[in-house]
Amino acid sequence: MGDAEGNGPQQRGLFASTKGLLGTGVTLLYNRLQLLGVELAEERVRLVSMLAYGGAAFLCIAAGLVFLAIFFTVLLWDSNRLLALGVFSALFLGAGMASLMLAMSLSRSGSKLFSASLAELRKDSEAMATGDTARSK
Repeated sequence: MGDAEGNGPQQRGLFASTKGLLGTGVTLLYNRLQLLGVELAEERVRLVSMLAYGGAAFLCIAAGLVFLAIFFTVLLWDSNRLLALGVFSALFLGAGMASLMLAMSLSRSGSKLFSASLAELRKDSEAMATGDTARSK
């Protein structure tokens, strides 16, 4: 019975240490999940803002270009109306192709979503690996 009483504090100390380690791990996981949530919210706000401003810009520029094309076509109606229509058609088609190429380029570049979370998880993994290596030495 003396041995059982002697092992009791060690077992409680081991249990408390394990419990503390698990608590730290849960807290770390909770913090990382909060960071992921914040990054998702920031990305959503950025995308919604980008779509709203992009849509407004597209509508305004498109309307302005159409009115500019009509203005110059009417201005040159007596002398070079076919030339004016051809030039504006080429300009609109060229701008459309350039925009399409830029959009395709942006889609290939990928998103930086979760980059901060991944960096923090990488740091955590390296810290844990360093801690394990130091204990084994």
